[in-house]
Amino acid sequence: MSDASATSESKGSFTATLLAAVGGFSIFLIILVVAYLPNKAAPAGDGVKTPAERKAALAELRGKEQTTATTYGWVDKDKGVVRLPLERAVELTIQEAKK
Repeated sequence: MSDASATSESKGSFTATLLAAVGGFSIFLIILVVAYLPNKAAPAGDGVKTPAERKAALAELRGKEQTTATTYGWVDKDKGVVRLPLERAVELTIQEAKK
């Protein structure tokens, strides 16, 4: 009789473990779906650019950044704020730090 009760407890323990594992996996899947759905990629169509278009836009952006980093220009003419090339700004900063 002790063998029968041990087998019964073993089956009950296995069932509980199996249900806990399935329940845990189900909760994980629900959290994954809830967290993933808002970030799902937009379908192809409106606003989606081809690799060539993205490459061209990146080249244009890098060109503008290069121009901004290497030329003089006005940031706000009314307030007298100018943009300096990075090299010149570093030179002025070093000179000011030596004083």
